[in-house]
Amino acid sequence: MAGNVKVMISPSRYVQGQGAIYEIGRHVKILGKKALVIGGRNGLETTRAGREKSFAENGITQIEEIFGGECSTAEIQRLTNIAKENQCNVVIGSGGGKALDTAKAVAAAAGAATVIVPTIASSDAPCSAMSVIYTDEGTIERFFIPPRNPDLVLVDTAIISRSPIRMLVAGMGDALATWFEADACARSGARNVARGQSTCTAMANARLCFDILMEYGLQAKLANEQQAVTVALEKVVEANILLSGIGFESGGVAAAHSLQDGLNMLEECHGFYHGEKIGFLTLVQLVLEGRPREVLQQVFEFNFSVGLPLTLADLNIDQIGEARLREAVAVSCKPKAIIFNHAFPVTEELVYDAILTADAMGQRIKAGKNIV
Repeated sequence: MAGNVKVMISPSRYVQGQGAIYEIGRHVKILGKKALVIGGRNGLETTRAGREKSFAENGITQIEEIFGGECSTAEIQRLTNIAKENQCNVVIGSGGGKALDTAKAVAAAAGAATVIVPTIASSDAPCSAMSVIYTDEGTIERFFIPPRNPDLVLVDTAIISRSPIRMLVAGMGDALATWFEADACARSGARNVARGQSTCTAMANARLCFDILMEYGLQAKLANEQQAVTVALEKVVEANILLSGIGFESGGVAAAHSLQDGLNMLEECHGFYHGEKIGFLTLVQLVLEGRPREVLQQVFEFNFSVGLPLTLADLNIDQIGEARLREAVAVSCKPKAIIFNHAFPVTEELVYDAILTADAMGQRIKAGKNIV
């Protein structure tokens, strides 16, 4: 591919709003008339009433199948067999991350349309083409990229408003990295997930994602605490799922997500969500890049206001010692890692120092001081 070719990918249709689940039938009937719906017990239960009513109104039949809990090759094959045996031409994922990833892979294997109905806004995965495939024991085995992004992503903000607050905040942490990583890739000319350069549209989405978080993030958290659907909640859900999804796939990723590869080897922080770790690692990336003081102040204060990690202690890794932290850094800086998508030379020493500095800045913010 020529170096200056721009590529943007996105879901074919995105639907969001309070009560949107009650309109799912009119969007699905464009894609097919027989659906296999995959999800955990809660993921299926929270969308069932809306699906049943809307599908009946639109002449769509459905089969529900409980997700086994792991997006593994065996589980994908089991569900693919069910889809084929029942001649389902639509596969719907209803629930959280692994159930949605499984639905994407099953739809691709069964030659069916893909519909994603997230019941939490904890990451930007719903709009992405990618599925993370795990072993039956729960360790990452491979990444699978279907030939296209989901045909439909439908988000009912009434359902999101009743989900755990920690999930929405984790989604803000994941979304927080979007603009800074896309900007890093644009500066260096690094290619995006679609193996092309960023379009102006993708970059504008990534920037809007950041601006919405800064303006409405705390308001959205407060609304979620009241299980209320407000303008702020609607905007932040869109930022977490759609804007961040397009921004990371079509804008590119860099240090923040690369550093998570290292953190994943530290057992002490296995209890934290992806977005919580990314929230802190975005701060590390900002220090690594030498972003202006006012940007650092703004983002550190944002993390503090919504409850995202600010320090190593917040991720339970402040006592692991220098050797283990350097090991994690080395994993993040392995050859061809996405941490090298920056426009300047990145070394393990620079990264290690940026982590310690971000930690110190976070401690100052928590003590009520400015970062410098």
